[in-house]
Amino acid sequence: MTREDMLAGLLAQATSEGGDLVTLRAIVEESSEIGAGRVLQRLGLADEGAQDDIDELRELLRAWRDAKASAWKAAIEWTVRGVLALLLIGIAVRLGMPGLLK
Repeated sequence: MTREDMLAGLLAQATSEGGDLVTLRAIVEESSEIGAGRVLQRLGLADEGAQDDIDELRELLRAWRDAKASAWKAAIEWTVRGVLALLLIGIAVRLGMPGLLK
C-alpha cells in the first residue's frame, strides 16, 4: 500500500466515521510525508546519493566560509601593518631622521 492509498483510506474513514483525533493526526502525518517526498523529488534529492550530495555541499559551504573569514582577516592585518608603517614613517620624519627612510 502506497502512502497515497493510505491517505485516501484515512480520508474515506474520516468522512464515513467522523474525524476523531487519531484519524486526523494520521491524515496530517501521511499528507506531510507525501508532501515532503514530493519536495525532495522536485529538488532532485530523492535518490540514494542525495545524502552524499548534501554532505558535499555543506563541506563546500564550510570551506567557502573559512576562506572568506581568512581573506577578511588577512586584509585587516595588512591594513593595520600599512597604517603602522605610515605612522612610523611619520614619526621618523617628525623627529628629523630622514636617514632612516633611505
